[in-house]
Amino acid sequence: MVRTTKPKNKQMKEITSKFEKVLQASTSYGKVNHEPDSSKEVQRNTPKKSMPFSDQIGNYQRNKGIPPKSFENSKVYIVGSGIGGMATAYYFIRDGHIPAANITFLEQLHIEGGSLDGAGNPTDGYIIRGGREMDMTYENLWDMFQDIPALEMPAPYSVLDEYRLINDNDSNYSKARLIHNRGEVKDFSTFGLSKKDQLAIIKLLLKKKEDLDDLTIEDYFSTSFLESNFWMFWRTMFAFENWHSLLELKLYMHRFLHAIDGLNDLSSLVFPKYNQYDTFVTPLRKFLQSKGVKIEFHTLLKDLDMHSNTEGKWVEGLIIERKGTAAKIPIGKEDYVIVTTGSMTEDTFYGDNKTAPIITLDNSTSGQSSGWKLWKNLAAKSPVFGKPEKFCSNIEKSSWESVTLTCKPSALVEKLKEYSVNDPYSGKTVTGGIISITDSNWLMSFTCNRQPHFPNQPDDVLVIWVYSLFMDKEGNYIKKTMPQCTGDEVLTELCYHMGIIDQLDNVLENTLVRTAFMPYITSMFMPRAKGDRPRVVPEGCKNLGLIGQFVETNNDVVFTMESSVRTARIAVYKLLNLNKQVPDINPLQYDIRHLLKAAKTLNDDKPFLGEGLLRKVLKGTYFEHILPGKEETEEEHESFLAEQVNKFKDWFKNIRS
Repeated sequence: MVRTTKPKNKQMKEITSKFEKVLQASTSYGKVNHEPDSSKEVQRNTPKKSMPFSDQIGNYQRNKGIPPKSFENSKVYIVGSGIGGMATAYYFIRDGHIPAANITFLEQLHIEGGSLDGAGNPTDGYIIRGGREMDMTYENLWDMFQDIPALEMPAPYSVLDEYRLINDNDSNYSKARLIHNRGEVKDFSTFGLSKKDQLAIIKLLLKKKEDLDDLTIEDYFSTSFLESNFWMFWRTMFAFENWHSLLELKLYMHRFLHAIDGLNDLSSLVFPKYNQYDTFVTPLRKFLQSKGVKIEFHTLLKDLDMHSNTEGKWVEGLIIERKGTAAKIPIGKEDYVIVTTGSMTEDTFYGDNKTAPIITLDNSTSGQSSGWKLWKNLAAKSPVFGKPEKFCSNIEKSSWESVTLTCKPSALVEKLKEYSVNDPYSGKTVTGGIISITDSNWLMSFTCNRQPHFPNQPDDVLVIWVYSLFMDKEGNYIKKTMPQCTGDEVLTELCYHMGIIDQLDNVLENTLVRTAFMPYITSMFMPRAKGDRPRVVPEGCKNLGLIGQFVETNNDVVFTMESSVRTARIAVYKLLNLNKQVPDINPLQYDIRHLLKAAKTLNDDKPFLGEGLLRKVLKGTYFEHILPGKEETEEEHESFLAEQVNKFKDWFKNIRS
């Protein structure tokens, strides 16, 4: 007996066969807005509303994707195996039902992970170019990692389960957020914002995004703001410079408004158990490979062969170099190509204890590495692909240097214990995030996360991460700029600021130093205007999606894993026209509780205008708890408005009597 196989498109129809009458009559089926914008939506229930509000999050959004047709024969090529590329593969499989065996990564390097790196050993020293300050509201990231098998827990537990287990039972906070005067902890309890500067922040939140094209932070804010504790906390935590984009700062303020009362002591953050590579990349890569996804290392995409007509733009071929040999991969109209544009970490220059990074790059030669050249080649084909030169042409304003210290017991470790909330060897939170040195000419910060930071790390070794924002200033002790310094000289500068310069020999003897100068590490923060970054699926593109830190989303920020995963999800849903939305950012910015809390926090927990009146109105009601809490010892203050209301009441009583 010969078995016949039904055409796949017919099988897809059978999935929804019992709903066909409704779907055929629907005016919205197949016309989903995959990237709704909460900043433009008036949220109102109407007879025609059928989809969730733009930023409505939760399990209702966990419905399975139903592709409009079968993609069984579609091939997917993902350029770059960073977190964005890996997330794209995940969503093609989960929601697009594309066979994993049809998905291939084209990776220039010998290892996956992109900028989420973590490598080394206790003999040569560990290296991490960056770390992850995470937030509980990363809806897309957690949507994916709740399905990825855990690294160290048995089935059915996930990476999210591991993350919750450690953070639910080991809270994060800092007891030494700022230091100065050679190791002395500086008061970090207040923001120190004047009323004028508080008002400037509120006005920025009220401004429309389109009014902020190409403006810098220092174009808008006063000197007093830029010298405040608030800006010290903000810039060192997020790596903002005064000359960076005001628009991006505004987006950050909306995105993390709910966390503003944890800005000074970092209590709003959650951290992984290990470094970013072992925590996220390793389990995700294992999952994808177990499904059948392929990774081709040492494969460089040089350009896309594209065809355009009145119907749209199609990728027809990939011009590659595989292990030094030129080749071309044909792309059909039912195939899909996903490209990570630009790169934060390309052209990294490395050093160690005895050598400084040898930097052979300036503005005349920047933007020539593979990720940037690919984006430039794309941009030359059409304006819809953006303007990469806005981001890669001024390395003095987009670079900084990070340092990884592999530490045996020494005076440095003993000093670190003074700044730590738990013993560094306990496996629990150590410094709770970065400690910033406010009188450092380099504006140096350092952190020790949970240890071990690597699964293979010996019990007597600590890994500490250091970075500085100012690349053009001489050190306070070492009279060189940071990029000119060897690892030992950077370590010496750190010891000076920690007040242990007299024990330098002991520290040098027991510390391995790996340095990394990154020319483009904050290039995505450079001032920009509408059109400088392409959309995830640029206008007219039928089988091409762009992902990563240099593409446009409605309201999300850059420099987070969440934004990479968001762009990946948008690319899949739009290209396959799935019946699913990617919800906009978590709506806490509109929550009256967080708005009131932010107003009080910006005012260093003193009452904001109208607070006294609100407390009287809400006292004893169900909504009393929405007001920011008061310490029992806090003196009762009435706002100016409440005082005037009371005076009016007294005056009116006198008139009546």
